[in-house]
Amino acid sequence: MARKREATNPEEAKPKVIKPPMLLEKTQVILKQLEVALDQPVITYWNSNKGSICHNDVSGLYGLLQSVGKVDRLCLFIKSDGGNGQASLRMVNLLRQYVKRLTVLAPFECQSAATMLALGADNILMGPLAHLSAVDTSLTHDLSPIDRDNDRVSVSQDELQRVINLWRRQARGEKSNPYGALFQYVHPLVIGAVDRSSALSTKLCLEILSYHLKDAQKAKKISNVLNSGYPSHSYPITLREAQRIGLHAESMEDSVNHLLFELNAVYAEMGQNAYVDYDARNAHDNSISNIMEANGLQIFFQLDKDWHYRAEERRWVALNDKSGWKKAQIAAGKISVTTFHIR
Repeated sequence: MARKREATNPEEAKPKVIKPPMLLEKTQVILKQLEVALDQPVITYWNSNKGSICHNDVSGLYGLLQSVGKVDRLCLFIKSDGGNGQASLRMVNLLRQYVKRLTVLAPFECQSAATMLALGADNILMGPLAHLSAVDTSLTHDLSPIDRDNDRVSVSQDELQRVINLWRRQARGEKSNPYGALFQYVHPLVIGAVDRSSALSTKLCLEILSYHLKDAQKAKKISNVLNSGYPSHSYPITLREAQRIGLHAESMEDSVNHLLFELNAVYAEMGQNAYVDYDARNAHDNSISNIMEANGLQIFFQLDKDWHYRAEERRWVALNDKSGWKKAQIAAGKISVTTFHIR
């Protein structure tokens, strides 16, 4: 019986790396239909479950706005679970230099730092599945507690305050100090950093709102509610609740909502999990995490790195990281993908 040939080249034994599809032709068609339906330019900002709002996004947004130019009106489609609030402020500042009246399209989740980004718009159009969220800040510090996977966990001001309040209610007049027990689990510097971060979140909301809302008292009320008015960071702020707290939010037309669902489906296909396990301790990730698009131009961040599990440290570490920003355009009927340099 003939023996099966064994792979002598190590590369032959490795599973093939998955590459996500480039679907610019599909997204451009839908984007143009949106611009006709809304009668104004549209740009998009979309995160997969591996993406988040970050400072590098500002450079990508700048590239889009340069292609669009300065306009009186513009719609921004946002789909994101959040990220860095300071990056949201920078994005709003950039948008306001190019757009006189900004409308945010929020058909899906627009949470945390994405809610901050939406605060910079003159009005927010929300679909039936849309929701904003609270913006109270959680922080992952170098001295944060470690979970079972040996990763640093985030700590929020609300969580800390609730522990202190619960301790004081149950102490019933005793003079014991709750911080003495808390410091065994949460480093004092982490508690100080979280308090500082909470003050930053309030400041960011006020600054972002000031770009279009001149009523300082109303801006302060909205900021306070978003930062401390909800028992959960992910509390869903639907259209009715958004209007109640003072945001200029309106219901989105069904035709626009339908087009955004189509666009999201294409982005989801591009941002699908492109993760390949080589073995129990080695893998490769080639997923697309962030996508921004305007008429004629798409800019996206693509992961391209190996992962190795260090058993002695009980954690995954990245190796051979070639991740970066890329831009896609249609030239001579074909999609051209090149590196987008942001630094």
